[in-house]
Amino acid sequence: MTFMPVITFAVAALAGAGAGFYLSKNIRKKLISEGQKQADSLIAQAKQDGADVIREARLEAKESLLKMKDEFESQTQQRRQEIQNLEKRFRQKEENIDRKLQLIEQRETLHTKRKTELDKREKKLTEKEQKIDELIKQQQIALERIAGLSAAEAKRIIITNLEDEAKREAALRIKKIIDNANEVGDRKAKEIISSAIQRCASEHVAETSVSVVDLPNDEMKGRIIGREGRNIRALEIATGIDLIIDDTPEAVILSGFDAVRREVAATALRRLVSDGRIHPARIEEVVAKVKKEMEHNLKELGEQAVFELGITHLHPDAIKLLGRLHYRTSYAQNVLQHSKEVAFLAGVMAAELGADVQIAKRAGLLHDIGKASDHEIEGSHARIGADLGKRFNEKPEIIHAIAAHHNDEPPRTIEAILVQSADALSAARPGARREILETYVKRLQRLEELAHSFRGVEKAYAIQAGREVRIIARPEDISDAEMTLLAREIAQRIEKELEYPGEIKVTIIRETRCVEYAK
Repeated sequence: MTFMPVITFAVAALAGAGAGFYLSKNIRKKLISEGQKQADSLIAQAKQDGADVIREARLEAKESLLKMKDEFESQTQQRRQEIQNLEKRFRQKEENIDRKLQLIEQRETLHTKRKTELDKREKKLTEKEQKIDELIKQQQIALERIAGLSAAEAKRIIITNLEDEAKREAALRIKKIIDNANEVGDRKAKEIISSAIQRCASEHVAETSVSVVDLPNDEMKGRIIGREGRNIRALEIATGIDLIIDDTPEAVILSGFDAVRREVAATALRRLVSDGRIHPARIEEVVAKVKKEMEHNLKELGEQAVFELGITHLHPDAIKLLGRLHYRTSYAQNVLQHSKEVAFLAGVMAAELGADVQIAKRAGLLHDIGKASDHEIEGSHARIGADLGKRFNEKPEIIHAIAAHHNDEPPRTIEAILVQSADALSAARPGARREILETYVKRLQRLEELAHSFRGVEKAYAIQAGREVRIIARPEDISDAEMTLLAREIAQRIEKELEYPGEIKVTIIRETRCVEYAK
C-alpha cells in the first residue's frame, strides 16, 4: 500500500519532467526562429543601408570628380591664357631684338665705313704734320741763325710779350666794361634809390638796455625796497627785470636785455609809485594788468605797421611779433621802424624795376621778425625768421627773401636782392646805427691790413669812417692798366672776408714822378 503511491508519484514526476522538457525545447526553437528572423531582417536592413551609403559615396565622389575637373579645366584655361600672353610678349621682344640687331648691324657698317675714312684722313694728316714739322725745324734753324737766339729763349720772350699784352688788353677791356656798366647802372640805381629814400620819412628812436623811472622823492626808494627787500624781490620776480637803486637822486634804473619786459616793469613801477600802495600782492596784480595791456599794445603796434604798408592777411602771431620789434633795437636803431623802412624802400624799388611790389614789401617788413624771438631760440635771426615764415604759411618767395637777406643762403629772386639792398640802405643811412668803438676800430685795421696784403701796394688808408679805402700803389710794380684789376681783386676780397653795412669804395692812386736838376 505504501509502495504504489510512491511509484505513481515517480511516474507523475517523470511525465511532468518530460512534458517540461518538451515545452522548453519548443520555446527554445521558437525563440531561435524569431531571433533568426530578426537577424535576417537586421542583415537585410544593414545591406540596404550599406548599399545606400555606397550609392551616396559614389554620388559624392562623382560630384567631387566633376568639381575637380571643372577647377582643373579652369586652371588649365587660365594657364593656357598666361602661356599665350607670354608667347605674345616673347614674340614682341624677339621682333624688337631683331629690329635692334638690324640697327646695330647698320650702325656697325656705317661705323666701319667711317673708320676707314678716318684712317685715311689720319694717314694724310700724319703725312702733313711730318711735312709741317720739317718746315718748322728748317724755319727755326734759319731764325736761330739770323737772330742768334735759341728756340727756348725766343719762345720765352714771345710768351712774356704775349702775356703782358694780354694783361693790358684784358685790363683795358675790363675797365671799359666796368666804366660803361657803372655809368648806366649808377645813374639808374641812384634814381631808384633817391626816389625811394625821398618818399620814405620815418622817426627813429634810440633804445638802450636800461630804463629810468623818476621818483617824486628819495623816500620812495625805501618803500620800493620794502621790509627786508620783499617788495623789490617781488617786482623783480614778477617782471624778470633787475632794479638798480643807487645814489642817483629821485630815480630808479631798470636793467634787462628784453625791452618788452623792461617796459612792463617801468610802467608797473610808475603806477605803483603813483598809487602809493606798494606790497607783494599789489605788485603782482599791477604787473599782471600791465602785461595784459602790453599784449594789446603789441598787437596795435603790429597792426599799425601793417596798415601803414597796406599789407593784408598776416598771421595774428606775426602781427604780435612785429609789435615786439618796437621795443627791440639793433645798433641803437629801432627794429620795427627799420623793418617798415626796408619794406617801403623794397616796395618802391620793386615798382621801379617791374618786380612784385607786394612780395617785396611783405618780405621787407618780415625780414627781421626773427629778432623778436632770437633771445629764446638758438640760431641766426634770418634762419629763425624763415622758420617763423613757414609756421605763418608765408609764400616760398617771402621765406627765401627772409633767409637770404644776410646771405645765409644765396638770393635767387629779384625781391630777395631788393630786400638785401633796402636793408643795407636803411642800416647805412648816417645816424641810423651806432657801432661799438672797439668793433669799429678793428674793422678799420682789418681793412688796411687786407689792402697791404696785395703786391704793389705801398700804403693803404681807411677813410670816410670805413666807407672808403685809399691805396697808394708803387708805380714800378703796377701799371695803369693793372690798377683796374688790382682794385677789383681788393674789392672781391673785402666782400668775401669782411662784414660791414652798406658798401666800401676802393680807390687806387698811382703816380710817376720824374725829377731832374739843372746845374
